[in-house]
Amino acid sequence: MERNTCDVKISEKVLLTIIEANAFSGIGLNKLRDLTNDPRCPFVFYVGKCKMIKRKAFERFLEEKIEI
Repeated sequence: MERNTCDVKISEKVLLTIIEANAFSGIGLNKLRDLTNDPRCPFVFYVGKCKMIKRKAFERFLEEKIEI
């Protein structure tokens, strides 16, 4: 079975994994997990049980904060 491998830049993705969000933002994995565990987190999106990060909402979140 052939697997579709498409290299998309993180800056072009709609959804990011926690690891991609870490690479994108420089925020530590533990801090990202803490942020995404909050039920009011504005940038979490679930695909089944998989927690993803909405990149544009994440960017807005970061722009509005001076510290986390």
